[in-house]
Amino acid sequence: MAADKTELTKVRLDLADTRAFAQPGAGARRRDALAGFGRDWLAGLWAEATDNEATPGVALAAIGSLARREAGPLSDYDLVLLHDGRSRSASAIDALANRLWYPIWDAGVRLDHSVRTVNQCRTVASGDLSAAIGLLDLCLVTGDPEVVAAARATVAHDWRAGARQRLPDLVSSLGVRHARQGELAHCLEPDLKEAHGGLRDMSILRALTAAWLADRPHGDVDAAHSLLLDVRDALHVVTGRGRDRLGREEQDSVAALLGYATSDDLLTEVSRSGRTIAYALDGTVRRASQSQRARAPRIGPRRPEMAPLGWGLYASDGEVVLGAQSWLERDPLVPLRAAVVAARARLPIAPVTLTNLATRAPHVSEPWPELARDLFTDLLASGPGLVLVWEGLDQAGIIDQWLPEWSALRSRPQRNAVHRHTVDRHLVEAAVHAAGLVRSVARPDLLLMAALFHDVGKLPNAHDHSVAGAPIAEAAMLRMGFAAKDAATVRRLVREHLTLVELATRRDASDPATIAAAIDAAGHDLGTYDLLLALTEADATATGPTAWTDWRAALIRQLDAGVRARLRPSGLPDAAAPAAVAEPGGLSGPVRSAMARGEAHVEVHGEGGSWRVDVCDADRLGLFADTAGLMASQGLLVRSAVLRTVEGVAVDEWHVESPTGTEPDAAGLVRGLRRLAAGDRSVLGRLDRRRHGQVRSGSSTYGVPGQARAFLVPGGSADSTVLEVRADDRRGLLHDVGAAFARAGVSVRSAHIATHAGQTLDTFYLTDAARAPLGPAETARLVGLVIDTCEGGTSG
Repeated sequence: MAADKTELTKVRLDLADTRAFAQPGAGARRRDALAGFGRDWLAGLWAEATDNEATPGVALAAIGSLARREAGPLSDYDLVLLHDGRSRSASAIDALANRLWYPIWDAGVRLDHSVRTVNQCRTVASGDLSAAIGLLDLCLVTGDPEVVAAARATVAHDWRAGARQRLPDLVSSLGVRHARQGELAHCLEPDLKEAHGGLRDMSILRALTAAWLADRPHGDVDAAHSLLLDVRDALHVVTGRGRDRLGREEQDSVAALLGYATSDDLLTEVSRSGRTIAYALDGTVRRASQSQRARAPRIGPRRPEMAPLGWGLYASDGEVVLGAQSWLERDPLVPLRAAVVAARARLPIAPVTLTNLATRAPHVSEPWPELARDLFTDLLASGPGLVLVWEGLDQAGIIDQWLPEWSALRSRPQRNAVHRHTVDRHLVEAAVHAAGLVRSVARPDLLLMAALFHDVGKLPNAHDHSVAGAPIAEAAMLRMGFAAKDAATVRRLVREHLTLVELATRRDASDPATIAAAIDAAGHDLGTYDLLLALTEADATATGPTAWTDWRAALIRQLDAGVRARLRPSGLPDAAAPAAVAEPGGLSGPVRSAMARGEAHVEVHGEGGSWRVDVCDADRLGLFADTAGLMASQGLLVRSAVLRTVEGVAVDEWHVESPTGTEPDAAGLVRGLRRLAAGDRSVLGRLDRRRHGQVRSGSSTYGVPGQARAFLVPGGSADSTVLEVRADDRRGLLHDVGAAFARAGVSVRSAHIATHAGQTLDTFYLTDAARAPLGPAETARLVGLVIDTCEGGTSG
């Protein structure tokens, strides 16, 4: 049975049968044939080495790909010469090993070999994590089956018994390997075996299952595994070597052998398979860790710990899950809400919950309602937690439900070496970086949408992805219910997202023509220019460290200075009074009646998942803070508000939503305002308790904390000081800001409250006690006080 190197290699490659390589099921048949050949060949070597004599207590066993019947055409062989330590002397075993190993080496087969007794297998497995995982695959090739069965059973028993103690080491070793080899899904020259999501991780999945700590996903994961094995086999055939790294020079040939039109199509499928396996591994490790904690000794009944996140969602054992009382089957916004709370908390959504969200929740109607858009931009604003949650949503098919455009981008490779990620992951990373820049723009929602869509035109046949992507982005924005003007803005941002960096790096940034070109790109609008500038930085930062250098940033700043010297701010928000409680002749009849009784007037109107709350009360110092505090104490989240003073009456329109689904308590607001006007502050005690719960759970914290901004709008009003505030939204923020105004003796004449993507963009028209604009010193103190209030939590 001995064969020379050329002969054996030819036989193994012939078994690969390149003529049928891309046929359905060919991969499994090929690997089965290769495994059968390998075992038969080794059995022949064994017969020659033992002179066809019986060998009780001695056997040849395989581990690795040969044992699993997954070996490629030129894979190495991992063999173990097992013996019971009694049947033959040590010298006889060594001689047998030499008679086996040398013919294998002479045939040119890469060999990993060892000689062990059953007890030695047990000892090695207990001290070497990699060896333990490998020995779980131990399989008889030839010889005494009982010695192999004994070793396999002993190793498996010890693995199960010690799995809880060894799990931390296993997780640590995974982290080290993945950091060293990178993510298979995002490598242009991926290591099909060692990278995160590669073939090695399938062995870890099987080992976790063998430990009885967690079951592993099947279906898509098995299909992904088979595809990577097919690519590995093709790589062996194309190179004539047992390689695992898919280099650029082999990609065209491998793609052709597997029947792909282009190497990009091949890399797309490799990336998708890597993502599937990586996601399955991460989830299974999480399941195993949960199982480990569940088995820990404890006093009392084993009840799951469920921390409420609102809207029927809970944090449980490091994941977000649906509670028994959820609105899943009647509320299409539940998947969006689940995504937002999970991303803010930086927790994954449990796999079962993802399946339920994908299959049981109704789809969002088109065009999307305003609340759905708000939730989606809240998700994009959640910061680093977005990446983990988005991947789960994408694996479950939910992203395709929201964004049909996404399927064409999923796992598409980017050949430019400066890019770290595939197209779809780059867009998500750009949104993460844009979330850190939202305080520099007036419309964070448009910045985040532009970041998500800026490369949507990177399709196989697109000549200029910026031009190709602009109409796709605009159509998506309109389908999601954004105003035509906002959709047009995002279209412009997508089309021009490379303009500023090209002007700054390729032309004289101080030249008037260069500045004029930048202004033209922004449509001669400062707000649009701010968005384009922030998008430029988010895109470059997400691309990689070589795309956003100090040199490029300095050139952009130089161009920015020239542009701002030419552009001027646009106007302030319209200060129209809320129509629900005002009439052409002044206040409505019910409002006048309430004022005559000395009480506030409150109306609540449902708006499909949210509410409009109209509040009218006699204007007084601190009324704004009191109203905002009562809203927060009821657990209401303020989406937007318009506040005016009409005939000495504060006329406020608040748009709110409730995490519990409970309608705002109008009577409670009336009672609360009456007590607060009388000096009874105890009514706000619930707000303090809710704040305490928020601090403990972190459920309302946005993912990208940043410095709050408060600045004057020069010339904004002739009879008021206009102050604009931008900060991270949180429970009770409006109450705290209003309380700061009251402590400073400042009255809120009118206000425009808006929350975009987790950021407050509030404009206040302020006066002093004499109803006059604030003086310079008073204004300076107030700006500092407001910033401290926004950044320092509650303000007393």
